[in-house]
Amino acid sequence: MEYKITSYNERETANIAENIEAEKFPNMVICLTGDLGSGKTVFVKAFASALGIKEDITSPTFNIIKEYHDAELPLYHMDVYRLEDTREDIGIEDYFEKSGVTIIEWADMIKDKLPEERLEIKFRIIDENTRVLVLVPYGKVYEDICGVIA
Repeated sequence: MEYKITSYNERETANIAENIEAEKFPNMVICLTGDLGSGKTVFVKAFASALGIKEDITSPTFNIIKEYHDAELPLYHMDVYRLEDTREDIGIEDYFEKSGVTIIEWADMIKDKLPEERLEIKFRIIDENTRVLVLVPYGKVYEDICGVIA
């Protein structure tokens, strides 16, 4: 099942992220997809802030993975846009069981490495400010989360 939420500005996208953060649990995996400028990093910043992370969140395009440990749960923020060969083992799967929350930007580029249970959020640009977020839960816990926030 898909859940569609329309966001008319960055604050509304942030509210969606904060609502999902309120349902967090260890080993949560959130997979973000969408064009450049669609709101993926806005979502991650709001999620991180709600989690209690004080650091400035930037997309880890050149590092691939940034770790934040100064919150209720660790946050593992990945941007896999620059991964050229998904067969290359850089230990991405190890993060899915490190008792934190993993958020992956451009997750569609590593579909073969994603865990079976996860929440996918597809960002679609409608106009300069409007976005449609399509939430696709894989697994009961993620279905429950979508039922609460959608």
